[in-house]
Amino acid sequence: MATFLLLNDQEISAAPITFNTALPVAKGETVVRIQTKLLRSTDDPSGAERDLTVWALPLVGPYGITEKLALFGILPILDKEMETDTVSGKIKRGESGIGDFTAMVRYTFWKKDAPGKTMRLAPFLAIKIPTGEDDATDGDGKLPQPLQLGTGSWDYSLGLVMTRQTLARQFDASISYTLKTEANGFEFGDEAHFDLSYQHRIWPRELTSGVPGFVYGVLETNLIWQDNNTDQGIEDADSGGVSWFLAPGIQYVTRRTVLELAVQIPVAQNLNGTALENDFISTLSFRMNF
Repeated sequence: MATFLLLNDQEISAAPITFNTALPVAKGETVVRIQTKLLRSTDDPSGAERDLTVWALPLVGPYGITEKLALFGILPILDKEMETDTVSGKIKRGESGIGDFTAMVRYTFWKKDAPGKTMRLAPFLAIKIPTGEDDATDGDGKLPQPLQLGTGSWDYSLGLVMTRQTLARQFDASISYTLKTEANGFEFGDEAHFDLSYQHRIWPRELTSGVPGFVYGVLETNLIWQDNNTDQGIEDADSGGVSWFLAPGIQYVTRRTVLELAVQIPVAQNLNGTALENDFISTLSFRMNF
């Protein structure tokens, strides 16, 4: 029966695309998630016509230690490039390579299972380890810190995620706070995230045997607050602020794999000073469990 997508720790299920879920990773099982992210930012209030393109390939590997405890490792491969107008003409700066590694632990401390549905709450802790290069240079000198592949800092995140799943739909909510630390005289602003995701099965509408997979429509929203960056102890007035995104998406879910796509579209961006605004962030993702 098609109910393999629910309450079976050995199988893949629908899940949020832009953030984490509270659904379990089976003991001794590994879920490999490969994402391709594209961020475009061209709305520049400074007049410098800054044009930022970031490609990211986060490699995500959850592993189930017990029924309730899971470890996650996230290693991004990055390509950052910014074009800027100067008095000497347009210049292009950027760097490619491995970014900072993040280790995360998630523990499901409460769950309620019933026929055809489940609800779970899981806090998580994450540490970002400075594995990416943070002092790259080019012909114009050291790259600005936002264009570096790594931050050079150890950063710490704490959060809580809730998941409610039935045979036809799933709802996820997550809240988290990230404490950034200083490195090389520079400190990115702390961040707070509030995320929601709703996934609804749109095909097949009726559960029948012999169906190879399921199509889910997805709608997510992300509210992000970032504090000002600090450079050499001086607060950068052109950084930080609040952004709100809506992310429509689609998922194709089989017994062992998921193919998914979502595009985060800014609804409102109340950024400080001349901070560069996002045009969109797209995510194409593939998941498989072993």
